[in-house]
Order: sequence, then structure tokens, then C-alpha cells
Amino acid sequence: MSKFEHLRHKPPTQLAEPRELLLVLAPMRSNVNLSRIVRLAGCAGVTRVIQCGQGKVDREIARDAIDVVEIVLRRSLTPVLEQLHEDGYTCVGLEQTTNSTCLFEFEFSKKTALVIGAEREGLEQQELDRLDHVVEIPVYGQPYSYNVATATTMAVYEYCRQYRA
Repeated sequence: MSKFEHLRHKPPTQLAEPRELLLVLAPMRSNVNLSRIVRLAGCAGVTRVIQCGQGKVDREIARDAIDVVEIVLRRSLTPVLEQLHEDGYTCVGLEQTTNSTCLFEFEFSKKTALVIGAEREGLEQQELDRLDHVVEIPVYGQPYSYNVATATTMAVYEYCRQYRA
């Protein structure tokens, strides 16, 4: 008998309490990236995504997450960040900047808004000015940065590692 047996669609691990992680997205150029991030949110137990701009989530990519993740639409990111501060969130940007902290050395606050910049442009200066922290993922080759959905996955995984079920 085999030591390992493949289990397809194993039931999710139950969280003791809802995650206080919120994903906040600058306008995405790609609906594929947006949809992958929504799917990630569903898998990680993140219940709300704030999406700025006009992107459309593709159900084929987001799968069941589209039914369990609340997607809040906003026109622009700056007022969202100001409101999140008022609501007690620590706003953490995922970006390559001066004075950023390596993701693997950063301690997330439990009530975190992870702010994700758009593909290619990243976060604008006015948005960076409203962040409490910026985390960066080291790159060991080329290209010089990860795809936005991939980078978001790494950051969400690190948050979930720090705040397990």
C-alpha cells in the first residue's frame, strides 16, 4: 500500500475566527490577474477585496471564490486608504521601494490591509505616502519583479503563516 494517497478537493481547514486581512487592489490591467487574486482570497479565507477601477472577475478563473469573497468596487485608491486608516487597519503596500522591508522579515498586524499596485506601474507616490509599511519580495534573477498575482499570493501566504487557523 502506498504511503501517500491523493485526496482531491479535501474540505478546507476551518478558521477559529474570520481573517482580518483585506486585499486592496489598484486598478488591474489584466482581468486574469484580478481573477487569480480573488481565487487566492477565497482559498486563504479572506472575505473581502476592495477593487479600484473597472476590472471584471472571470468566474472560470476565480471559481467558487466569486461566491464567497465580497468584492467592493471603488473608483480610486487614495480615499480608500484614508478610510482604512480610520477603520483601524494597518496599510501595508506590496512594492519595490526605498526603505521597504523584506516580506520574510515583516511581522503583519492582525488587522492588515494589503495594498497591491497595478501591473507595471505599481503604486503611485500619493498612495505610497498613505501607507504604514511597504514589504518587498526578494528577486534572485530576471525579470526584476514577480507577476502581481504571484507576488500577492506570496504575501498572503506569509500573512496566513503568521496567523494560522
